[in-house]
Amino acid sequence: MRLLLIRHGQTSSNVGRNLDTAEPGADLTPLGERQARALPAALEGEGIDAIYVSNLVRTQQTAAPLARALGLDAHVRPGLREISAGSLEMADDLPSIRLYVETMLRWAGGDLDARLPGGESGAATLSRFDRVVEEAAAASDVAVLVSHGAVIRAWAGARCEDVTVGLAAENPLSNTGAVLLTGTPGRWRLEEWHAEALGGALVDDPSRDGPAGEPVPAAVASADDAGPAAGRPGRRG
Repeated sequence: MRLLLIRHGQTSSNVGRNLDTAEPGADLTPLGERQARALPAALEGEGIDAIYVSNLVRTQQTAAPLARALGLDAHVRPGLREISAGSLEMADDLPSIRLYVETMLRWAGGDLDARLPGGESGAATLSRFDRVVEEAAAASDVAVLVSHGAVIRAWAGARCEDVTVGLAAENPLSNTGAVLLTGTPGRWRLEEWHAEALGGALVDDPSRDGPAGEPVPAAVASADDAGPAAGRPGRRG
């Protein structure tokens, strides 16, 4: 099957560099809404036959235009929610951001016992994501999972042998960027790491993607120093 792991559209917490991971989470910004509206055209012809979203409202808002265009229901699955920030919830300071992204990368590298203060272990987080992937694989040929930047990067790094820790760290995942995989549960291959917003440059704002979507050097830089993300892999179309 093909698995399209799409990050949600931009939120105010992305702009503010907040670790916003609790339910229900922030709504989409006006740019995030435009990013969501661009998805049907960007994904036309993909043959999508299932859509899954997390229990955080930003994923549901992102998927809504695509679901309407395809005549599909967007299935809400809490297993797709973002990596919990635990006691760091809504933090925007450099030490908290550094700890959050470094923990995500430890999971991508296989250290699944690592956890954030008050948060889940890597094993628990990836297992809940696994269950949704397994459900999608059993029910569809081409599934879209609208989820979150950190958990997509951690899960892809841990479950797809083509996605090294370095790739997950160095490549950004903008709002409505995507990781495209082919295969079956336990045997995934990377087809494309699409760093930019799927709708293209007119809806892409890498300087306001938030820490979960930035390359790690940018994610742990100060907000004043953080500029447009570098090293962005090839753009579609």
